[in-house]
Amino acid sequence: MNTPSILIVEDEPKLASVLRDYLLAAGYTAEICASGEGVVERVRAHPPAAVLLDINLPGIDGLSICRELRRFSEVPILMLTARVEELDRLLGLELGADDYICKPFSPREVVARVRAVLRRINTPAKVREAAVVLDEERFEARVHGIALTLTPVEFRLLGKLCGQPGRVFSRAQLIGALYADHRVVSDRTVDSHVKNLRRKLVEVGIDPISAVYGVGYRFELDDDVGSET
Repeated sequence: MNTPSILIVEDEPKLASVLRDYLLAAGYTAEICASGEGVVERVRAHPPAAVLLDINLPGIDGLSICRELRRFSEVPILMLTARVEELDRLLGLELGADDYICKPFSPREVVARVRAVLRRINTPAKVREAAVVLDEERFEARVHGIALTLTPVEFRLLGKLCGQPGRVFSRAQLIGALYADHRVVSDRTVDSHVKNLRRKLVEVGIDPISAVYGVGYRFELDDDVGSET
């Protein structure tokens, strides 16, 4: 069995070295690229299992690299960002990254995120989708066969979140999905809907919705770093 290889694209030598050491200790192989130059060609020639990609790189920046990679590859990309404000902007760009991690971060968290993304893409779709089933025509949701009593807004919220497991959605993105009339509502309103939906999911034995501080929410039913109980 081949050991998954992680490509670390990070121009801070000390941080890159620490990430590599933690990944090696977790059973992965790891390679470091200190700039954006040559990353696209490297991935094309030797596809890694995942890419840890810093945004602010010398030469070609991480945003451009992510766009180029998505033209030909579905390799999992975990973006490393410097600020929460920057993360919120990235979410609006729809870059196609699989996860976003804000600095400063724990190397253990990064390893957990890598493991979670790899587990998600290697889990058959039928297994991932079996726990939560949505019937859009009837506006019905079931969890492990148990029917949920949801409001229309809660149903749309669940569909948006579980439609892309692991992805971080900003509150603004969720508002756009919840209200067809594009009404203006506050972030607190979104938080209230999430709280009510999460309570109903907990009642049937799962807790897959987690908050990403300063940004929004993600749905992680099967991941190591999710909030399933």
